[in-house]
Parts: sequence; structure tokens; C-alpha cells
Amino acid sequence: MRLLISGGCGFIGSNLVRHVLATTGHDVVNLDAQTYAGRAGNLDDLDDHPRYRLVVGDVARAETVRPLVREADAVLHLAAESHVDRSITDASAFMRTNVLGTQVLLDTLRDDPAGAAKPLVHVSTDEVFGDLPLDGGGAFDADSPVRPSSPYAASKAAADHLCLAWHRTFGLDTRVLNASNNFGPWQFPEKVIPRFITRLLRGQTVPLYGDGRNVRDWLHVLDHCDAILAVLERGAAGRRYVVGGDNPRSNLELTRALLSLTGGSENLIERVPDRPGHDLRYAVDNTEASRALGWQPTRSAWPGALAETVDWYRNHEAWWSPLLENSTER
Repeated sequence: MRLLISGGCGFIGSNLVRHVLATTGHDVVNLDAQTYAGRAGNLDDLDDHPRYRLVVGDVARAETVRPLVREADAVLHLAAESHVDRSITDASAFMRTNVLGTQVLLDTLRDDPAGAAKPLVHVSTDEVFGDLPLDGGGAFDADSPVRPSSPYAASKAAADHLCLAWHRTFGLDTRVLNASNNFGPWQFPEKVIPRFITRLLRGQTVPLYGDGRNVRDWLHVLDHCDAILAVLERGAAGRRYVVGGDNPRSNLELTRALLSLTGGSENLIERVPDRPGHDLRYAVDNTEASRALGWQPTRSAWPGALAETVDWYRNHEAWWSPLLENSTER
């Protein structure tokens, strides 16, 4: 197959491009706007790969997207603004890329004579479901109500709805994948794990929101890449799939684990005011993904996966050090 991957120079996208080329025979066309977090440098070593091509362009511009969709057999849609704090400061870029960009991509598929036969996997987030009580049970699944808390999550929820509506109205083969928080190599150092690692490796304090009790379910990015391909290969049109790492940790637990792995002490924890609308707890039920897709997380368990991630950043300072001027606290 020839896959069009939007946003392939970002964190999840660059890992997905590498994963596809390493584990399948598919060709990859990568459409990326080269914004601050999506950098061609993430994939420089693939410049001469015979099955890879980079197209620098905006997913919200139909004239850019149209010829790429026509030559593709399937679309993996990852292009997105994704940092919650940035969305709170200014949501305009999130509305353009996440909502308008998705609509343009869907309309381009709708107008393609062969578009209805081309699967589109929309890569989204469990944040569209809002949060769960800290002290309660329960977990998100494909039938959970959509009730986003942040402008970022609202923009992704809108894109999810667009994909499912274009399936029902126009018959497009759209599939939505909502994943829990990702971690791993090549993640821009404004997100909490690389932000904390890079600060701790330099002996700096780490900013912990509120009391640190907020819980996230951490999914290794390569487990997520496997899930994306599973949805492409075994998913059904018009369906939503929800995946997580079976790895719930409070932010305080995460911080202490990173302190241990980097040799820091708890006096490096800087308590900062909680961010507005901060979701309390995420949890994901993988039952349906396991049954329908034959997928399970195999790389996400701590401490091993987190230790490997710390080692990657320790060994790639030349990559992340120049990026810090563009990062923000999370």
C-alpha cells in the first residue's frame, strides 16, 4: 500500500513512519507543515529511503492535500496541535489544524472518485472523554460520553465527530483511534516526561501541578504505532477504538520515578499552581481493542519502558538541547 501520513514529523508521527518502514512493505508519503514540534530533522536519516517521501505542506490547504490523497491507498491522520497549555493560551492554531485540517482531508477523500475505498485512520486522544474521579472506578471505552475539558481536547473531539459523520453521510471508510498519554523517543520537550527528564539531566527543578494526584495512563509510542496499524489492517469503517498502556500513574508517582532514574532528590520538585480545567484521572479499557484488533500493549510497562526512555534522552542531548527555547512548562 501507499500510505499518506499527515503530521509524520511529529513525535507519534515520526515513530510511526519509522515503524511502518521497518515492519511492513508499505510506501510512506509524509505530509507535514514543519511547525515547531514537527521537524524534518526527526527523520533526516530517511532522506534516501526508497519507500519514503516528505512533502512540506499544510493539511488545511485542499490544493496541497488533493494530489496526495488521490495517489494514496490509505490515510493515517496524525497532523495536530497537541499541547494543552498552548491551547489554553491561544486556541486558534488548534481549531485550524485539528478541526479545519480534518475537514479538508475528509472533503478531499469525499471528492476523490476512489475515496470511499480508502481507509482513513484518525489518531485522537482519550482526553476527548474528559476525566474520571480520582477515587472512583471506571475506565474509558468506545461508548464513553464525549465531554472534553480543554480547548485542545475539544478540537480533537470535533475532529472525531467529523470523521464519524463523514462516514455516515458520505460513506467514507473512517476509523477513530483514541489513545492514552504517549511517551518514548523523539517527543518534543514541552510535554511532561521529556520536559522533566531534560530538566533533571541538567540539575534543574521540575514544575509539578497542584498536589500531583492527577492520574494518566501511559502508553509507549511504539505500542500506539502497533495499534494504529491494527486499526488500519483489522478495524471496521465508522468505528471508534480506544487503547491505553494498562499503566496508570499519578503525576507525583511519575515525578518520583524520574527522580530515581536521574539521581535527583525530591527537593527538585517545584510545586506550581494547577492549570485551569486540569483533568483528574484517565483510565482506558482495552477489552474491545484486544477482541476486535488482537492488540495489547507490550512495551509500556514500568520501570523498564520509562528507564529506556530516560536513557534515550540522556544519549540524545544534541537533539533536544536546541529545542528547549521553544518549549513551555506543562
